[in-house]
Amino acid sequence: MDVMPLLLLIAGSAAVAGAARRTPVPAPLLLVAAGLFASYVPGMPDYTLDPEIVLPLLLPPLLHTAALESSYLDLRANARPVALLSVGYVLFATITVGYVAYLVVPDLSLTVALVLGAVIAPPDAVAATAIARRLKLPNRITTILQGESLVNDATAITAYKVALAAVVGEGASWGEGIKEFTVAAAGGVVVGLILMVPLHWLRTHLKEPLLQNTLSLLIPFVAYAAAERVGASGVLAVVVVGLYLGHRSWQVDFATRLQEAAVWKMVGFILESTVFALIGLQLRVVLGGLGAYGVAESVWYAFAVFVVVVAARFAWVFPATFLPRVLSSRIREREPDTNWTGPVIVGWAGMRGVVSLAIAFSIPLTLDDGEPFPARNLVLFLTFTTVIGTLVVQGLTLPPLIRRLKIPSRDVRAETLAEAQAQSEASAAAERLLTELLAEGRNDLPQPLADRLRTVMDRRRNAVWERLGTVNETTGESADGTYRRLARQMIGAEREVFVELRDARRIDDEMLRTLLRRLDLEEAAAYREESA
Repeated sequence: MDVMPLLLLIAGSAAVAGAARRTPVPAPLLLVAAGLFASYVPGMPDYTLDPEIVLPLLLPPLLHTAALESSYLDLRANARPVALLSVGYVLFATITVGYVAYLVVPDLSLTVALVLGAVIAPPDAVAATAIARRLKLPNRITTILQGESLVNDATAITAYKVALAAVVGEGASWGEGIKEFTVAAAGGVVVGLILMVPLHWLRTHLKEPLLQNTLSLLIPFVAYAAAERVGASGVLAVVVVGLYLGHRSWQVDFATRLQEAAVWKMVGFILESTVFALIGLQLRVVLGGLGAYGVAESVWYAFAVFVVVVAARFAWVFPATFLPRVLSSRIREREPDTNWTGPVIVGWAGMRGVVSLAIAFSIPLTLDDGEPFPARNLVLFLTFTTVIGTLVVQGLTLPPLIRRLKIPSRDVRAETLAEAQAQSEASAAAERLLTELLAEGRNDLPQPLADRLRTVMDRRRNAVWERLGTVNETTGESADGTYRRLARQMIGAEREVFVELRDARRIDDEMLRTLLRRLDLEEAAAYREESA
C-alpha cells in the first residue's frame, strides 16, 4: 500500500492552512484554491474517498472535540432555542432546500433533492462562535450557536440516511421515515447515556496520561460504532458522551488535560484542513462529471440553492425566536431583553462547513442495482458551492454586521469580578486546609517552604483582583500581566542555560528533558491565554 499520497495530502493541507494564518484570506478558501491548483498538476494521485468510511472516520473526532469544549449547563439552560435550531430548523431546511432544488433543477428526483437538502442543512458554527467570542457577544448567543452545531449534525445525518434509503430503493412511506428518524435519535441518546459512565470511570482509573489520551482518541469512534451497530445515531452518542466527559474533565489529572487539549486541537486542525483541500482536489472531477448538467447551468442552480439556504434560515429563526414569547408569559419573563438584533446575528451565522462536506463525500457511488447514483456529482458541486459561498459571503461580513448592529458585548468587568470572587473563595478554603496540614507533625516543613506555599496561594488570589485595578501606563498591562510576562522571560533564560549545559555535555538529554518539562509546567501556570 502506497501511503505517500496520504502523507502528501496531510502535509500539504497543514502547510497551506498554516500559511493562511499569516494572510487575511480564510484558510478554507485558500485550501480549496490550493487543492484545485494541485488537481491540474501532472501525476497528481487520485484522492477519491471511499464513501463508506467517510462518516465513521471524519465525524466522530470533530464532534467529540466540540462536545468536550461545550458547556452542558449552558446548553441545558438554553435547551429550547438550541432544540428549535438543531432539530426544527435542520428538518425545515432539508425539506425547503430539497423542494426548491426539485423545482429548479430539471430531471432531479424529489428523493435526491432531499438528500441534497439534508447534506447542506446543518450550519457549522465553528467560525461563527470564534467570531462571537472575539467580538465578545453575549454568552447566550455564543452558547446557542455552539449548541446548535453539536446536535444539528445528528439531525441532518439521520434525515440524510432516510432520504438516501428512499433513493436506493430501501425507503417506504413518510410515516416509516419519521419512525426511523425518531428511533435513531432516541437510540443514539440511550447509547451515549449507557457508555458515558463506564468510559469516564475507565479514564479516571487509568493512571498514565499516555494511556488516558490513547483512550480519549478511541472514545468517539467506540461511541459512534456502538450506536450505528444497533441502528441508532452514532453522532448523538458521540455528543452525549463528549458532553459528559467534558463536564467531568476536572476529575482527571492535570497532565492528561494538558495533553488532551493539545491532541484534539491537532486532530481537528488536520481533519478540517484535509477535508477542505479535498474539495479543491475533487472539484475538477466533479465538474467533468456533471453530465447533462452544464457548468453554466450548475452555477445558476448553485446560486439558487445558496439564496434558499440563506433565506430559509431567517424564515425559521425569527418565528422560532418570537412566537414562543407570544405564546408563553413565562418565556417573556425569563427573556425580557430579546430584540430583533440577536435573531439577525443568529440568522446570518449560518455558514456551512466540514460536516456538510463529510456527508456529501459519503454519498454512495452506485445504487443497490449497480446503477450510478443519480446526479451525485451535481449534489457534490452544489454542496461545495454552498459551503464556499456561505464562508465567503456570511463569514466575511458577519464581523462588520455585528459591529454595525452595536449589540451590547459581554460585561468583561462583571465576569472578571465573578472570577475574582470565585478565586478568593477557593483560596480561602486552600488556606484553611494548609493551616490544618502544617499543624500536623508529619507535614512539618522549613518556614521558607511553608511561606512559599502561602505566597503562591496569595498570588493566585490577588492576580484576578489586580486585573480590575490600574494598568501600567507604558505597556497597558495589569500588575498580574507584567508578572506573568517577566516570569516567562525568566523561564526562557533558564531554558537557554539548560540547553547550553547539554551542548557542553555537562548534562545528558534525559536530564534536559526532565528540566525542560518542569519549566514547561511552570510556564503553563504563568501563562494566561487572552480571551478570543
